[in-house]
This record gives sequence, structure tokens and C-alpha cells, in this order.
Amino acid sequence: MTQTHNQVTLAGRVSASPEAHILPSGDEVVSFRLIVQRSPAARRRSKQPVDTIDCAAWTTAMRRVARRLEAGTEVVVTGELRRRFSRGSAGPISRVTVELDSCQRADRGSDKAAVASSS
Repeated sequence: MTQTHNQVTLAGRVSASPEAHILPSGDEVVSFRLIVQRSPAARRRSKQPVDTIDCAAWTTAMRRVARRLEAGTEVVVTGELRRRFSRGSAGPISRVTVELDSCQRADRGSDKAAVASSS
């Protein structure tokens, strides 16, 4: 059997301040959207120059790092893709989210990088 692997690395900028949510289960998650530039090849096939990817921080360390991010902050994130389904007014909704394993500021010219990893 072929071994599978679900790990992504993305580099982009945070679109807006992260938001904390308390779920009905009592769990807390901090989420934000990451704006990622499309490759030149992808931009030739589509007029859309970027993709916006939802990111979710579940662990205490990752929530702490995510809360300190601001709109426009450049970061490199790693994590696993999760597809979630919910029901909206127009019917079923499907979203893909990156569950963060690590998040590092990629601010150019700065030696101070905020890093967290659940490893």
C-alpha cells in the first residue's frame, strides 16, 4: 500500500486580524486568512492573481502566535489540510482549512521571528 502524507507549507500575508472563537464543545480556535500569490503559470490560466486560504490554530502555542499576527504580516505556515462541511442558507458548504503545525513571521529585515510549532 502506498503511504500517504498530508503536509503543506504556504508563504503569504495575513489578510486581517485573527479571530478567536469558542466552539460549542468549549474548545478554542484562532483563525485567519492567508493571501498567497499564484505562480506565473497559474496566473496565465486565470485572471485571479492570489488565493485566500483559511488557517486554524488549535494548540495553545499556535493560538498564542496567531493572536499576535496583524493584517499584512508576512508568514510561512505549515500544517495539514482539513475539509469541513456545514450547512448554509443556500445548502451545504465545503471549506478547506490548514490546521497549523507551525507559523513563522517572514518579515524581511527582521531577525525577530515569532515561531511556534506543535512538534
